[in-house]
Amino acid sequence: MACLHYLVYLSLLVELAIFSTGQIPIGSQLSASQNQVWLSENSTFAFGFTSSGSDGQFLLAIWYSKLPGDPTVTWSPNRESPVGSDATVKLDLTGNLVLVDGNSSLWMSNTSHQGVKYAVMSESGSFILYNGSSNDSQIAWQSFWHPSDTLLPGQELTGSLELSSVKSSLGYYSLKMLQQRTSLSLALTYVSLESSGASPEYYANYSYWSSPEISNATGDVVAVLDQSGNFGIKYGSSSSGTMYVHKNDSGGSTSPRRITIGTDGNLRLYRWDEAWVTEWSALSNPCMAAGVCGSGVCTLDSSKTNSSCTCLQGNSSASSGDKACSLSSLKPSSVKCSENHGIGITMETVAQTNYYFSGASTVKNYSNVMVASQCAEYCLSDCDCVAAVYGLEDDKPSCWTLKSLVFGGFQDPSATLYMKVGSNGSQAGGSSSGDSSSSKGAQAVVLPLVLCTSAVIALLIFLLCYNIRRRRIMQHHSISSSLSFPGAPVFFSFHVLQSATENFSRLIGTGIRYYITTHLSIILIQLSVYDCGQGVSEACTRGHSEMGP
Repeated sequence: MACLHYLVYLSLLVELAIFSTGQIPIGSQLSASQNQVWLSENSTFAFGFTSSGSDGQFLLAIWYSKLPGDPTVTWSPNRESPVGSDATVKLDLTGNLVLVDGNSSLWMSNTSHQGVKYAVMSESGSFILYNGSSNDSQIAWQSFWHPSDTLLPGQELTGSLELSSVKSSLGYYSLKMLQQRTSLSLALTYVSLESSGASPEYYANYSYWSSPEISNATGDVVAVLDQSGNFGIKYGSSSSGTMYVHKNDSGGSTSPRRITIGTDGNLRLYRWDEAWVTEWSALSNPCMAAGVCGSGVCTLDSSKTNSSCTCLQGNSSASSGDKACSLSSLKPSSVKCSENHGIGITMETVAQTNYYFSGASTVKNYSNVMVASQCAEYCLSDCDCVAAVYGLEDDKPSCWTLKSLVFGGFQDPSATLYMKVGSNGSQAGGSSSGDSSSSKGAQAVVLPLVLCTSAVIALLIFLLCYNIRRRRIMQHHSISSSLSFPGAPVFFSFHVLQSATENFSRLIGTGIRYYITTHLSIILIQLSVYDCGQGVSEACTRGHSEMGP
């Protein structure tokens, strides 16, 4: 009986270790294959492994542990790289927090030499590594310093940090401080994955929303969400001079809140009320988010709340089931239009459509362009231009010529988009990466086939010509040899006779003697050939020797 009580006591100790709510000592470890978590003091937040949505795949994450339903993840270092059931996370003896999947270390806190002694899952939602003793400890690392897509109450977003959405095949969205000369603001920015590997000046990013500007004279400016649901920018820890992005006028509430940037590019403030409800959003129009349709055009339905995407000519859907269009950033043709004078290139009109573009993609801006078609002509005559946008700037008509299309378009009754297209309907400025790769694949198959076929045809033509020429030579030699015995008339070719008679306009060799001699010689030749053909060799030989001119 005592042994049974001892086993129960041990199992309780294991449960306390698995669901620890206090200090987590170095050497502690969690496994994805077991239901192990480290909880905050009041069990508001949990740290551990949770399902990524795919069978057998897990995220190392922090989530609300008391709320019903699927876990609402507030932080994860491996959102794009889920791990298997054999993965572990360990606070090793050097004080480094390490995520291991198989034999690979996928992520670590890089705190090996900072004297970390223990960790704590805090009630604020931050996982914190402390150095020193519990009485004299300092924060060596915390998850709030490395946010993912969510900002929790009390979590400060400084000028060096950003929230970022989960990456897709088209790109991702970020919330960060937009620095001006003497002020700054919060900005939502779309970042195209096409910028990978490019030089910094050609990074494809576009800020499509920003908060009111605030002076940054002190240099200590942070964005923060408080417990009451007020979201704003302030100087350090002081609330004086706070510039609110959203002010909660409905009164204070202790309900759980969070701000999250979504894969649709919108920033939303959520409040828990038996379910997550949207208390505020940065964008009321979903088409205001650049890149929401990839490089395509976003259109609203009649309710002005739901959107759909239309791909531009030459582009295609990014992937199966994806409404967005592939990001085929158009580039000027390698063959300058001045070399072919724009032959086969026309401008396609996309009516009532505007396009997001940055300064880096702008070739030139023409102001006071009163006729829209003139904007198309400006682009058609410019070798660097692939598209043009005609619209209003400060209530005045303006024309922008562009050297790339990346961020997508949207409905705008006051604007028109013009695109260069080739004679075959393809975009004259370039093609998508998929089209390029398929074209290269087709070339790899067709080119050798064409070369081989051409070589065979050339060889056959050569053999045919050689055979015809050889037959003509043999016939010429045969006729010449048959008339080359002594006393035989001389053989003249057609061309020789044509030249001698001046194209048969002048008679030559006339006279009775020439006529008799010529015809007598022909008769003797015919008799000689006939006798030789009959095998009369002696007469043949004698006839040859006695025949004279």
